[in-house]
Amino acid sequence: MRKICIIGNSVAASRTEEEAPLAGWGQYLGEFLGEGYEVRNYARDAMTLRGYFTERLATLLSVLNPGDLVFMAFGAVEQRINQLNRYHGPREYKEYLRLYVEAVQGEGAVPVLLTPVARCAFDEAGNVRDTHDGYPELTREAAAETGAPLIDMTAFTTTMLAELGPTRARRLYRWLDPGEHPNHPDGIIDASHHNEAGAREVARRLAVGILDTPALPGDMVDPQRLAPGTIPPVLAEFKVNRPELALTMAPSLPDAPVFSSPTPGELIGAARKLTGKAPAGTDYVLFYEQGRYLGGTSVSASGTWRWRRVVNWPAGPHTVEVLGVAGNNVSRTSAVDFHVLDRLDPPQVIGPRPNAWCGPRPRFSGKAPRGATKIMVLEQGRLIAEAPVQEDGSWRVTHAHDWRPGTYTVEFVAVFSAIHSPSVPLTLRVHGIPEDNWLHTSLSSREPCSGACEHYPAMPAW
Repeated sequence: MRKICIIGNSVAASRTEEEAPLAGWGQYLGEFLGEGYEVRNYARDAMTLRGYFTERLATLLSVLNPGDLVFMAFGAVEQRINQLNRYHGPREYKEYLRLYVEAVQGEGAVPVLLTPVARCAFDEAGNVRDTHDGYPELTREAAAETGAPLIDMTAFTTTMLAELGPTRARRLYRWLDPGEHPNHPDGIIDASHHNEAGAREVARRLAVGILDTPALPGDMVDPQRLAPGTIPPVLAEFKVNRPELALTMAPSLPDAPVFSSPTPGELIGAARKLTGKAPAGTDYVLFYEQGRYLGGTSVSASGTWRWRRVVNWPAGPHTVEVLGVAGNNVSRTSAVDFHVLDRLDPPQVIGPRPNAWCGPRPRFSGKAPRGATKIMVLEQGRLIAEAPVQEDGSWRVTHAHDWRPGTYTVEFVAVFSAIHSPSVPLTLRVHGIPEDNWLHTSLSSREPCSGACEHYPAMPAW
């Protein structure tokens, strides 16, 4: 029996009945395989290449036999530049993939690189949006450079979403209105993870991709099991009969729904959801902008609602109205104004000055662009610090570790929601005695001393 081992993040991870309708494509891949293959799904929530390499890779290698396959599905977590412990810069990401490929090949097994699965995100024209910030292309490059087989899941899941369109595609994700599932009585909006139908369809299309990859065994997949799944129905929020007429009806309900978020005038991201409360007895809420129907959602038993457009908000100011429905009765409307950001300017770096000398713990500071919530600091593409943006737009951070004397280039990136700015470079010089200087090497016969020790001569300390 040949093993197919899956490593990757939560989109592939197997789920229990208690987590339904959440499902991962890894739990369904076995349904499409031929005889003589078994799936072992090691994918876990928030798994990254760096974390798995140090914590679990050695264990995986110990169970591999020649001819086994390892499917590596990364790129959706490593792209998150706003998270210090998860982000992998492009060079780090590809370097880890190379190490994985070499390690698996060293056991006589076959490494297979998978690009990340597309998220359920569309623009106003109905085109699928790329939300992975270039990491699918990094995976493709790593496959070409190492010679490992590649299955482009980004490509075929993007095609899947384009075929369905925004009014149907949401049905393949864990994106529910209130009351649709007992595990989520208040609803849930999740454009990254699939439900059972979506995970099975992704696994089916992955199996088709396996068949179309000449470098993989031809008997891995049973073609008889690849019948297409059922097409999801159009979303209920688009089945409302002539919804614009509700705006012309005389309000007969005493109170209107209200917005909890966003707050008036708030800056939000293009995929932000709206939340609020509705008076008792309200069954459904409808949303409009300038008299145009945007969509709707059910109200939970607790009187709350949450809704997100199936297409992203375009950049700029918006005024959205909400109206409640109970049977044939409607409420008056309430409204909220907000502003959508879809790009950020680079941050301004004030200190240290370019090429200025500084101590062994550099103190970085500056001004953030409008909307930024924190500034990320990188060296050679790797995150080394983050600085929250203060109310006045300033930011500052002192690095927690001593730097060796020398000249360094550091980059600064502003982040807000799921977007980030271009980077701003800064060259600085750390003051001190270089490690190859005679003042150091003349003391190489003994262990380093601090400035407070009684052995002379001691090195200067800051």
